[in-house]
Amino acid sequence: MSDLGVWLAKQSKSEREYLLKHQPRDFIEIGRDFNRYYRWLTDFGFIEAKLKLLGVQPLIEDYDLGRNADVLLSEGQTETLRLIQGGIRKSAHVLEKDKTQLVEHLWGRLLDLEMPGIQAMLAQAKQSKDSPWLRPLKANLERANEGALRTLVGHTDSVTAVAIAPDGKTAISASEDRTLKIWDTESGSLLFTLIGHTSYVYAVAIAPDGKTAISASQDKTLKVWDTDNGTLLRTLTGHTSFVSAVAISPDGKTAISGSWDETLKIWDIETGTEFLTLTGHTDGVNGVVIAPDGKTAISGSWDETLKIWDTGTGTELLTLTGHTSGVNAVASAPDGKTAISASGDRTLKIWDTETGTELLTLTDHNDGVNGVAIAPDGKTAISGSWDETLKIWNTETGTELLTLTGHTSGVNAIAMAPDGKTVISASSDKTLKIWDTDSGTPLFTLIGHTGIVNAVATLPSGKTAISASLDNTLKIWDTDSGTELITLIGHTDWVNAVASAPNGLIAVSASSDNTLKVWDLISYKEVASFSGDYKFKCCAIAPDGVTVVAGDESGRVHFLRLEGVSGG
Repeated sequence: MSDLGVWLAKQSKSEREYLLKHQPRDFIEIGRDFNRYYRWLTDFGFIEAKLKLLGVQPLIEDYDLGRNADVLLSEGQTETLRLIQGGIRKSAHVLEKDKTQLVEHLWGRLLDLEMPGIQAMLAQAKQSKDSPWLRPLKANLERANEGALRTLVGHTDSVTAVAIAPDGKTAISASEDRTLKIWDTESGSLLFTLIGHTSYVYAVAIAPDGKTAISASQDKTLKVWDTDNGTLLRTLTGHTSFVSAVAISPDGKTAISGSWDETLKIWDIETGTEFLTLTGHTDGVNGVVIAPDGKTAISGSWDETLKIWDTGTGTELLTLTGHTSGVNAVASAPDGKTAISASGDRTLKIWDTETGTELLTLTDHNDGVNGVAIAPDGKTAISGSWDETLKIWNTETGTELLTLTGHTSGVNAIAMAPDGKTVISASSDKTLKIWDTDSGTPLFTLIGHTGIVNAVATLPSGKTAISASLDNTLKIWDTDSGTELITLIGHTDWVNAVASAPNGLIAVSASSDNTLKVWDLISYKEVASFSGDYKFKCCAIAPDGVTVVAGDESGRVHFLRLEGVSGG
């Protein structure tokens, strides 16, 4: 433990709580002692103590204090604090569930940063461990402040849609788990879960004042919600099939829904009354967007077309043709003059909404494109695809600017913050991510697993073997008799690989639950765990018995050292 950590531990409970809650701010606002502020925020003892007492978000917020214009820190000190905060923020969804992963995640995200303050903090973190752990030998978790800023975990099935409130402070996600969730975009905390739909929720839109939201569901209804308290205000009925899209007018008074019944409907939000039904599509409607002036709307359909409608009369103005598969989503530029469509044909198309002319085709995704959003300045757009990536595009030239990777299943929808600096993606991997847009002859048949067996390892004695299975378990077998000795339970998803140490006393398993687990083969207990960013697909233990090499779904190879046990 660091000297500061030891000193904090010696304080009375009330004094320690006060110091952890208030001292960083006091350094800045009262004492103007910026050097002590920096020392505390780069001390592992403080970081660990604050995380244990107050949780992840208050710790993250301490680092924001150093961004004030009048805080006199050197450029190097400011960057050190920024990177430590970024590492903690990226690991927040893990640390909220398991604070004991702090050391492993700091090492996994910051180890390759050759900055004295960071390396000293990592040394303190290593010294704090008094139990077995897997120490990363390289920084092979996603780096601090690269890729997604934060991962939002809570849905129990695919996340199908997401919308960001006008003030950018909250977001609402929709899922196949039949719920919507309202999130604090700064802290990543879950504010409300909206329950009411009886089937998958496919779309959500937030009113311009941010006070209400409307969801669209497979149960053939739309529901209007109070976003301040999460209560259901009213249910809109009329569609005869799944409702798959919804948009709210700029004045917040009306909404347009799109359905697999091949129609769109215009609704009075306050009364729930249906104004108009728009007919013309010959297959289900997947997306709809209302122009900034509220006078027209654009719909996209499985019939491979987009249609532009007069929202006052319900008249079809134009039909846009060109896609060779269903249109999954559409977005309108801020000036209303262009629109971008996303299609199952793996392309996006940019259209002139006045003439219906196709201006550009964007072609770099290698699977269907499910979502698209346009930046406030209209100069860039971002798309999400079944190929598990998001791409940022220059809308004037059609050039791909950046590819964002991190999801482990298809990206279903995206939403861009009002400032254009962040975007939130919703995925079939059940998560949302917040991104910074700038950056042979058998002797026996062993029966027992209830899922496919992915891997098996034999212990050095040759008398026992360990199997890994899609049933989320490992089993230890007597190879002489073929009998099952014990089942190792702990993983929450498929176990893809297993390796045993040369001395046969420990084993390491790799799982699709994003963890590696270390097992004591004498007590048959889990003794250590390491959480990664992606599903672990393979693992091996070096001849020294303590170096672990693991590969994850993203292509990264992790080098870790097993500390606190003897594996040789």
